[in-house]
Amino acid sequence: VTREDPNLPLARLRARGQLTELRVTDLRFTSSEAAEFLNQVMGLALSAEDIALLETRTEGWIVGLQLAALALQGTISMQGHKDANSFINSFSGRHHFVLDYLVEEVLLQQPESVQTFLLQTSILDRLCGPLCDAVCSYGTENSAKETASGQETLETIEQNNLFLVPLDNERRWYRYHHLFADLLRQRLYQSTNSSIGDGAGMGVTELHIRASEWYENNGLEIEAFEHATAANDIERAKRLVEGDGVPLHFRGAGSYVLNWLEALAETDLDARPSLWVMYASTLMFTGQHTAVEQKLQAAETALQDAELDDKTKDLLGRIASMRATLAVIQDDVETIIAQSLRAQECLHPDNLIFRTTVTWTLGRAHHLKGDRAAASRAYAEIIAIGGDSIYTIAATITLAQIQESENQLSLATRTYESGLGLAGNPPHPIACEGFLGLARIYYEWNDLDAAQEYGQQCLQLTQQMENVDTFASYGAFLARLMLAQGDVPGAVVVLEESEEFVHQHNFEFRMPTVAEAQVLTLLRQGDVAAAAALAQKYELPLSQARVYLAQGDPSAALAVLEPLRQQMDAKGWRDEQLKIMVLQAVAHYAASAQAAAVQANGEKAKAVQQLADALALAEPEGYIRIFADEGLPMAALLSEATARGILPDYASKLLAVFEAEKQEPVSPPPQALVDPLSERELEILTLIATGLKNKEIAARLFISLNTVLYHVKNIYGKLGVNKRTLAIIKARELNLLPDE
Repeated sequence: VTREDPNLPLARLRARGQLTELRVTDLRFTSSEAAEFLNQVMGLALSAEDIALLETRTEGWIVGLQLAALALQGTISMQGHKDANSFINSFSGRHHFVLDYLVEEVLLQQPESVQTFLLQTSILDRLCGPLCDAVCSYGTENSAKETASGQETLETIEQNNLFLVPLDNERRWYRYHHLFADLLRQRLYQSTNSSIGDGAGMGVTELHIRASEWYENNGLEIEAFEHATAANDIERAKRLVEGDGVPLHFRGAGSYVLNWLEALAETDLDARPSLWVMYASTLMFTGQHTAVEQKLQAAETALQDAELDDKTKDLLGRIASMRATLAVIQDDVETIIAQSLRAQECLHPDNLIFRTTVTWTLGRAHHLKGDRAAASRAYAEIIAIGGDSIYTIAATITLAQIQESENQLSLATRTYESGLGLAGNPPHPIACEGFLGLARIYYEWNDLDAAQEYGQQCLQLTQQMENVDTFASYGAFLARLMLAQGDVPGAVVVLEESEEFVHQHNFEFRMPTVAEAQVLTLLRQGDVAAAAALAQKYELPLSQARVYLAQGDPSAALAVLEPLRQQMDAKGWRDEQLKIMVLQAVAHYAASAQAAAVQANGEKAKAVQQLADALALAEPEGYIRIFADEGLPMAALLSEATARGILPDYASKLLAVFEAEKQEPVSPPPQALVDPLSERELEILTLIATGLKNKEIAARLFISLNTVLYHVKNIYGKLGVNKRTLAIIKARELNLLPDE
């Protein structure tokens, strides 16, 4: 039995099957073994969470677990179990039991050259031979004569089982055991004047600089940046962050850059105004929009006395570009254009990344002004440049939105998927709009399960960003989905949340989107007066036409729709054209039911013709819900179209959807309640009975927590209880729950 590999022909014996080996992975404790050892053998009575954390920190090293247990026994005897968790969280190679053991039994048993190697390379999170050579100066001609190379030393350390963990099968990259690395770093930093104690070492700062240089030379900019910051080399770190045309925080290092900038003193930032600009850019990139303007103002203050050379002008251009992006969040077209033009004037011609940003913001301005062709050209220009920057992702997703609005659902789906592919895994939060676009399209295709799943992915990403309006758009989508599923109360709650969000975050420009969905829920509830007031308040012509239809006045509805149709025809907005045509068909059909015989035939003919035009426009892309959501009048019209041979296959497919939705679901058991539970309430009650918490129910059903709370309140009221346990008991008495 030996820690080191014995001087035997191990490879030959292994190949012949004459060798049995027990190595670190075999000897380390599993989670269950660690639990048994800590609680039964050492008598600690730790929670499963504490055991898992301790097992992770020790990596199953049995001696490490024993040392931790001995220390914990002392902690608990003096301070009780309440401090056990804090001890485990802080347990490291710096604890004196671990320190004494590793120093006496491991470190001091090594040759001086190996000790020096271990200490100097302890600054590295992972190690390879060439990197160790660079850090320890082992690559020089003189040192090579006297000292083994980094790779040779690593192989020796591995053979001696000195807490070195291989990270690949080729034995190229390694790391130190966590506790051993803690010990080595502590010994390194405790050495006199932060240098190695053998007199031939170098300072810790120099070690980090050498590591940074090696990583940069080998194309690993993020690691190079991390070591530059560890060396407190601000100029080097700044240069690395700026990158070769693409800033480092645009390449997956946003959190690293932000942590560094937050740690810098304001005097350091004021002395280098470009760092303030970088700070603002990183905050924006990581979705923390509310803090951006403050950093931009700090940058302008720091630039007040600077000479207006090309470098200063470029920084001013970056500031304007970011302000244009902030204005996009508020749909503020005038500010977008003004700041974008200022940015174009100031930015250096070679500043491709920020000039691309300006192209995107101007594209958004065109988009908001309704010039879809100009917006498409701007987005296509960005995509043609290539790369996976945040603005390439944004341009791809916004181009897909235009394709969706042009009724090109299949093409938009491919473009959305392309944008999500660029967004990474896990995706950047900006991809939320891509998931929402797919949710809308799959809803239109009547794949409600896929629509719900994409919507949930949108919500998860939206929650990672500050002050973005997507939550309101998501709420409007989710409400429509709930209405299609027959969950009117749920739709009401979702829209109340969306409206509150809009007012709270000053996203009033999103209120018409929310109000349009609210009109649909109010009409479904029969509250025509409230729907009319809302349609008038937010000037929603399509919603106003729906109100007139609900009031039995199809002529008034058609009077609203006809001029609106002419406007949309002039603009060539296909999505709005299709919506209006469908509603015109319904309105003419309603008018035919009120008119005298001769006039009725004329109105019905107009209704069928409008429907035929709408079907011809919708059939190539497979629209379903735009027809299905109109209810029984549309079903009757489709039957008429089928009888007249108008796109019979497509019309029959749509009629099949109406037939499927007419089928009653499996009836719930009879309820001895004055006010029976709805299907959704029964579903939530069943999940409550399984022990799920409200948050878990929300995640399971892809609805918000507030919606769950709303339903739970209704359930309690109908059952006459005020607690979960009482609700379950009452539900079982009434046979409302499935058999266990």
